[in-house]
Amino acid sequence: MTMHPLLAFIDAPIIIGILVVGALLFGADKLPKLARSAGQAKKEFLVGQAEADEAAARAREEARLRAAAQHADIMDNVEAGAIGGESIPPPTPGRGTQSS
Repeated sequence: MTMHPLLAFIDAPIIIGILVVGALLFGADKLPKLARSAGQAKKEFLVGQAEADEAAARAREEARLRAAAQHADIMDNVEAGAIGGESIPPPTPGRGTQSS
């Protein structure tokens, strides 16, 4: 996995500096609320992502079943000799089928 060049410069002192500036801007009592709301937003995002993945999987399966139904052989559901309800006699060598 490659790292973005700007992220290579972020290390512990920079992160600490960002937290100090955040504490000065928002106040120390607001930071836990901000972190909690960020955690809830992440959780909701992951739940939504899981639901979208499940919906995509269902759509792929339905598309696969539709494609299989389109390419199915129509004669798979037809029984031999079931047309008209009477059995068809086998052909006789040299004479064809017997007539009644």
